[in-house]
Amino acid sequence: MHVSEVMSHPVRIADPTDTLQQAAQLMAQLDAGSLPVGENDRLIGMVTDRDIAIRGDGRGCDPTRTVVRDVMTKEILYCFEDEDIDRVADNMAMLQVRRLPVLNREKRLIGIVSLGDLARRTPSQTTGDTLRDVCQVSGQHSQTLN
Repeated sequence: MHVSEVMSHPVRIADPTDTLQQAAQLMAQLDAGSLPVGENDRLIGMVTDRDIAIRGDGRGCDPTRTVVRDVMTKEILYCFEDEDIDRVADNMAMLQVRRLPVLNREKRLIGIVSLGDLARRTPSQTTGDTLRDVCQVSGQHSQTLN
């Protein structure tokens, strides 16, 4: 099974010049904890509710004036739409991430794959193993998927 068969789409993208308040409102509207950040038709980062809380509020930033670019995570972890879902689940577990942007081979964002997508559409053992490994506190990984 390929990622394209389980991913969520379409994807809403935050602009790096959006305020933290605008990003948080969009997350609330979508019931999502993260948003891809795009500029000039390219993915340039991810912003999470945790980024807003820790890098924004935690530093005393004004959410109506601080922009997404100032708090977003610039390192982009991703997968491709035609990758095998078991391989991607293994990578999510190794990297300890709950969601990944999905790109086509031209490196254009076309979806998001999350633990929820895995849970709804793949065998429960795959999801359980991935969730267990994502939640381990064993250390941080910082490599990108290619």
